Amino acid sequence: MAFRGTFDYTLDAKNRLTVPAKFRASLADGVVLAKGLERCVAIWTPKEFDAYTTAALAGMHPLSPQAEKLNRFFSANSLDAELDAAGRIMVPAFLLEHAGLQKDVVVTGAGSRLEIWDRAAWADYNAALSSDVSDITAALGHPA
Repeated sequence: MAFRGTFDYTLDAKNRLTVPAKFRASLADGVVLAKGLERCVAIWTPKEFDAYTTAALAGMHPLSPQAEKLNRFFSANSLDAELDAAGRIMVPAFLLEHAGLQKDVVVTGAGSRLEIWDRAAWADYNAALSSDVSDITAALGHPA
């Protein structure tokens, strides 16, 4: 399933996020919570996270310092989790800190994953992203 959309949510007192109902079936077999490359928390299916990390490391010598660092980043900054009976996941402190998450968050679709953003940070990032799209597509040889 492709994850699409933007949803406003709040973390509860135990730092649990209620996953949007439309995505719960796709995440029923477990999730991987991971530090995003941006200031967000990524929610992956285990299969998609493994495919992502494998693709990121493809072509790198497995003993190179860069491959070791990237592998360490992916492994140390992610964890397996499950949705509870109410469709919630607990976001651990190290991921809350990385993304600067407080109570008000946004859950965004990012194709192969969901992302959790601080609501204000997402508004700023999305505004900048929207203005960058024309330049990005032009650089690829596609008109906006």
